[in-house]
Amino acid sequence: MEEFLRNFGLVLLGVVGVAGIVALILLVIIIVQVRRIHVPPDAGLGETLLYTPLLVVLFLDVLDLSLDFLSAPIAWVVLDRLGLKGLRGFATVESLVPFTQVIPTMTLMWIGVRLFGKERFLEGRGYDSRP
Repeated sequence: MEEFLRNFGLVLLGVVGVAGIVALILLVIIIVQVRRIHVPPDAGLGETLLYTPLLVVLFLDVLDLSLDFLSAPIAWVVLDRLGLKGLRGFATVESLVPFTQVIPTMTLMWIGVRLFGKERFLEGRGYDSRP
C-alpha cells in the first residue's frame, strides 16, 4: 500500500509539473500572439467564446489542472488583460469547484459553442420564437 501511495504521488506530481510547464508556454504564446481581443462590451459567455482563440481556453484548462483552486486569480487577471470579461466569472467558479480539474470544461464549452451555437450568437442577442 505504501508503494502504491508513493507511486500515485509521483505520478500526480509529474502531471501537475508538466501541466504547469505547458501552461507557462501557452501563456507566453498568448502574450506574444494575442495582445487584446476585441469583444463587444455586452457579450455574454457564449459570444465571448466565439471571439476567444483556442489557445486561451487550452491555457485556462491546463492552468486549472496544474494549480487547482490557485488558478482562479491568475485566470481572472489574464482574462481581464485580454479583454475577455465574459469568461472571468465562469473560469473562476470552474477553478474553485473541486474535482473538475481533469475535465477540460472551457475547451468543451468552446467546441460546443462552435458546433451548436454559432449562428444563434452571431445573428442576434436573443432567442427569436417566430417561425
